[in-house]
Amino acid sequence: MHFDTSTRQRWMAVLAHSQPAALAARMKALHLAPSYELIRVPETGLVQIQARMGGTGARYFAGDATLTRAVVRLASGTLGYSYQLGRNKHHAEQCAVIDALLQETAHFQTLMETLITPLEADREARIAARQAETNASRVDFFTLVRGDNA
Repeated sequence: MHFDTSTRQRWMAVLAHSQPAALAARMKALHLAPSYELIRVPETGLVQIQARMGGTGARYFAGDATLTRAVVRLASGTLGYSYQLGRNKHHAEQCAVIDALLQETAHFQTLMETLITPLEADREARIAARQAETNASRVDFFTLVRGDNA
């Protein structure tokens, strides 16, 4: 096999966090239009979100999130899956197709270099910009101790 579980987790995360317009543009530029059938048409539902206080405490119910999932089968028989936060069914279908293509040796290296790596860089740039914006408005509070209160 040309990839391991952590590699697939990486590309699935990149696809799940990609911007739909950017992904569509990159697919169009790469002329990706494989033949496939929908095994599970894109469908939207809810998932329960659980959290932990401080990341280590007991789990508690934090709310619901909208999730869209899809499953496709390429003409070669390879299955592709996707799970996306939100309601964009076309995006979920595109991600499932790319997942299937990445599992095939013929497409793996090309798609990793020309699709996954740039999309990952785009996401990192968005995160860095958001962190810079947040840090610009950060306020640090401190307390002065007076000598006579000792």
